[in-house]
Amino acid sequence: MKLTKQNFEKARGFILANARMIERRLFDFHFNGGSANGVFHAVYAYRNNDGGFGYGMEPDTASPESQPLFSIMALETLDEVGYLNAELIRNDFMPYFESITTEKGGIPWMFRPKSEYPCGEHFKTVKEWAALSTTSSLLGILEKYKINIPWMKKAEQFVWAEIERIQEKHVFCHLCTPRRLQFLQHTKNRKKAAEAMSNLKNWIVADGVLFKDPSDDGWGLYGKPHSLNYAPYPDHILNPIFSKETIESDLEGLLNKQKTDGRWDTWYGISEGTKLEWAGIQTLWTLKVLKSYGSIEN
Repeated sequence: MKLTKQNFEKARGFILANARMIERRLFDFHFNGGSANGVFHAVYAYRNNDGGFGYGMEPDTASPESQPLFSIMALETLDEVGYLNAELIRNDFMPYFESITTEKGGIPWMFRPKSEYPCGEHFKTVKEWAALSTTSSLLGILEKYKINIPWMKKAEQFVWAEIERIQEKHVFCHLCTPRRLQFLQHTKNRKKAAEAMSNLKNWIVADGVLFKDPSDDGWGLYGKPHSLNYAPYPDHILNPIFSKETIESDLEGLLNKQKTDGRWDTWYGISEGTKLEWAGIQTLWTLKVLKSYGSIEN
């Protein structure tokens, strides 16, 4: 079963008519051979003078204030299109991250907004302490690009301590897991990484983690993950923990989730406009997954 040409065109039309510029540029990069430079400029539209990224890089807030998570998202997006290099990371990103590092050595997930802008309720009560997901992702990227700076030593101690403390508690969050993987795949401590990777794989395949009802509106969204949330392309490090039948079943489930206007939907959004932005994000993600598994008609 594959996405038909007609349904691909519907998805394309939905993205071009409704998604943010960043998703439109990413679509152009992944499906039209577009420029990574265009993605760079779309990402940097969210950048502040302090080097952090704000302005709703995640559509649940319209606040311009810099946020650690948004800055991580910016790094990850530039990495996705091959635009990152050591010099850019050192000069454009690390001054901000070093300025928000906590005494424990990690960086927070989010800060509570200090200005009056529309935002989701969960932003108003966020815990501002250091977080595993953001810190591990940043460390993994630094290791990937062969960067060695003093900041990393205490940050790595924090990440290992958090992995031991949290263990399986974040496995249901398919947005947190790849950030932990980023660190485990690139850290120099291969012995500890192998043990942590083995544990992570066992936790993911444990009963109750994968959500197996594609008819549920939340299937594949936050807290209700399927196999493709963890293995979004065939040569992903987590792909072997899922059977071929599971992957194929979830691909079929994804295909059946497409709406008549071409979108794949979410329940996220603080307004009708941001719901469309989230749908643009989800639609692009789905198209990338389907493409990687050869599930789009030529």
